[in-house]
Amino acid sequence: MIYVGIDIAKLNHFAAAISSEGEILIEPFKFSNDYDGFYLLLSNLAPLDQNSIIIGLESTAHYGDNLVRFLISKDFKVCVLNPLSTSAMRKNNVRKTKTDKVDTFVIAKTLMIQDSPRFITLKDLDYIELKELGRFRQKTVKQRTRLKIQLTSYLDQVFPELQYFFKSGVHQNSVYALLKEAPTPNAIASMHMTHLTHLLQTASHGHFDKDTARELRVLAQKSVGILDSSLSIQITQTIEQIELLDRQLFHTELEMANLVTCLHSVIMTIPGIGSTNGGMILGEIGDIHRFSTPGKLLAFAGLDPSVYQSGNFQVQRTRMSKRGSRILRYALMNAVHNVVKNNATFKAYYDAKKAEGWTHYNALGHCAGKLVRVIWKMLTDEVAFNLE
Repeated sequence: MIYVGIDIAKLNHFAAAISSEGEILIEPFKFSNDYDGFYLLLSNLAPLDQNSIIIGLESTAHYGDNLVRFLISKDFKVCVLNPLSTSAMRKNNVRKTKTDKVDTFVIAKTLMIQDSPRFITLKDLDYIELKELGRFRQKTVKQRTRLKIQLTSYLDQVFPELQYFFKSGVHQNSVYALLKEAPTPNAIASMHMTHLTHLLQTASHGHFDKDTARELRVLAQKSVGILDSSLSIQITQTIEQIELLDRQLFHTELEMANLVTCLHSVIMTIPGIGSTNGGMILGEIGDIHRFSTPGKLLAFAGLDPSVYQSGNFQVQRTRMSKRGSRILRYALMNAVHNVVKNNATFKAYYDAKKAEGWTHYNALGHCAGKLVRVIWKMLTDEVAFNLE
């Protein structure tokens, strides 16, 4: 076999090749992280037998993603190594040297001693896309939540009575439509009744009628809110930002649904798991064969119990460790909430934990742990959900 080690950087990469006997076939050379650089790599590898080549590179943020996709499209066998593995190999060197050129050989030698290196596939690239979309979704949700809190604080000053007038609160389309046109009580109070009624009816799809409009206008006339033009601008612009994020979330979740559909994963046979939570779970887990036991997947999700023991004392009840992937833990907790509602086995398990004295969230945490074990078995054996 021929082992090619690539040291990844932002602008330029280094590559070298060695044989199974340790003979240097290609001395370290630099190539740029662009079209010309990628084809320079191909031209240097061309004299070698492509079927015998295994290419290894470290997992380094996103800088190597384009190269990995390019090499896979050219039918190369590519393996992404854990930096801990290459670090251990580097420490074995007698000389304490770390350069880009030396690292190419370190990566190649680490690849050489792998018992059964796992190669990246097109399916893995779909998992990466799902992970990136899921994490982008979470950032967008956080931004939207922060904006909603800001909007509420503005309304507390301008129209404090409004958030108690609507049973569902101010964060709904009909209220946003109203505030974009009339961001102050004075503006609402001066609106013609016919126009106000039509605006509320249209935005709420008929949920709010003329009586609601009349009560709202009376409330606006009696409001003790302050009249501040700067707050009015902040209210309208904050609503526009929230609506922009809503549209971004819609398109993000739609793309996640398309990817999940293309993957045909058995995880979607679990009742209560939709494309958003399912996509986030699949994206964070990636290839299930990375986890040899369900316990390792449980630890990766941070749902394993933390242990506290000193001498003869050991805590009987402990919290989940909350280490590992925070996104995966969030998606699992969201998903299991729906699974408990839709599956009798999980509902019985939840009820049993509640009967033992656990709180609602503690019981859900136990159910999430059970769900992880079920998902591990389903993905490992490629079997559909069958717990009824």
